[in-house]
Amino acid sequence: MLRALILAIALLCAAAAAPALAHPHVWVTIRSQILYAPDGSVTGVRHAWTFDDMFSAFATQGIPQQTKGQFTREELASLAKVNVTSLREYGFFTYAKADGKSFVFEEPKDYWLDYKDAALTLNFVLPAKQPVKAKQLEIEIYDETFFVAFELAPKDAASLAASPPGCAVTTRAPQEMSAEQSKRLSELDATMPNVNDRLDDSFANRILVTCP
Repeated sequence: MLRALILAIALLCAAAAAPALAHPHVWVTIRSQILYAPDGSVTGVRHAWTFDDMFSAFATQGIPQQTKGQFTREELASLAKVNVTSLREYGFFTYAKADGKSFVFEEPKDYWLDYKDAALTLNFVLPAKQPVKAKQLEIEIYDETFFVAFELAPKDAASLAASPPGCAVTTRAPQEMSAEQSKRLSELDATMPNVNDRLDDSFANRILVTCP
């Protein structure tokens, strides 16, 4: 459904201007918090993803609202469920390793949508399938097909909740695309994405946590 919404936006833009079909079709600003248990194990990650105003306007069309220009969590509850459910197909665009080993997430919980300054923010928790203690945790957030462009928030993009003493978190933005890569992506047809046109993890947004 999320990809369907994005595609609908792309087609809407195409009616006005052909170049609007260029990738990406929606932009998301990332803020994430790594969650810890009292014993120091990582229990999951809490995401807050803010969508661009164009996607937000399209996604909220037709949703009943008590106050014009505003939406409550209750009014956005159905849309939040659709978004979270659709993310399953894409692995929640979140990939993690703990001490070099794959770190698997379960189905999201505690999810809701906020609406502020004409933008939707999807809040949700990805619980760890198996909480682990790790000296190094790496989380990558990206869409390998670049339908969705993720970027780290300019401030407070990553934080730790109840982490052990001495743990530190840093972030790393993706590498810049070459002119050739940008040209290739801009020429892709939004209605017929090619499975071979994928980005590798060098274009991922990275959250790095180190603990003693």
